[in-house]
Amino acid sequence: MKLYGHPDSGHAFKVKFFLDWVGVDHEYECIDIFSDRSTRSADFLGTSKFSEVPTLIDNGQSYIQSNAILAYLSKRFGLLNETNNKKCFEWLIWEANKIGMCLPQLRAHEKFSNKHPQFRLSQGAYDWLYGRYKNDVNVLDRELMDKPYILGEQISIADFSLCAYLMYANEAQVKVPTNAESWLGRIREQKGWQNPYEMLRG
Repeated sequence: MKLYGHPDSGHAFKVKFFLDWVGVDHEYECIDIFSDRSTRSADFLGTSKFSEVPTLIDNGQSYIQSNAILAYLSKRFGLLNETNNKKCFEWLIWEANKIGMCLPQLRAHEKFSNKHPQFRLSQGAYDWLYGRYKNDVNVLDRELMDKPYILGEQISIADFSLCAYLMYANEAQVKVPTNAESWLGRIREQKGWQNPYEMLRG
């Protein structure tokens, strides 16, 4: 098993964290996500459909899109029982269209736009994404008001997904409300946790 990722990719972080939490032996290769896609390694280009991270190779098959990879790994190792759980998949899809959409763009604007102008947002785009983030993170915060993890007492792949870019929230210069911050603290206590820049540095 091999995972391609990068320390600045929250999507890669969620997959690597889950693999380390499960304790799966795997190779890891860091891909320069700021390079021209055509210049990336031939092995990577030959296996990654969109030349993006994360890409997972398992038994000769390539898997892309972080939440789809989490669902595959959950079924593959049979360690979490939520692969057919309606609520779990609702949260995976919610993450991709909510926190996983607005927060990475706000972070890229704050962290990368001076060096990489393509990440700079117009004021209108910034205001819209920031409004989306505030609404979305408050939805998550309310959901976590009376339970330790998003589905209840046990951690799930939905937690690994939802937490990913919130681990970089300070770089986006946004606040994480109280219940969500406490939940992130519990996730940081899980087996395999490392700061994303340590975990994914290669």
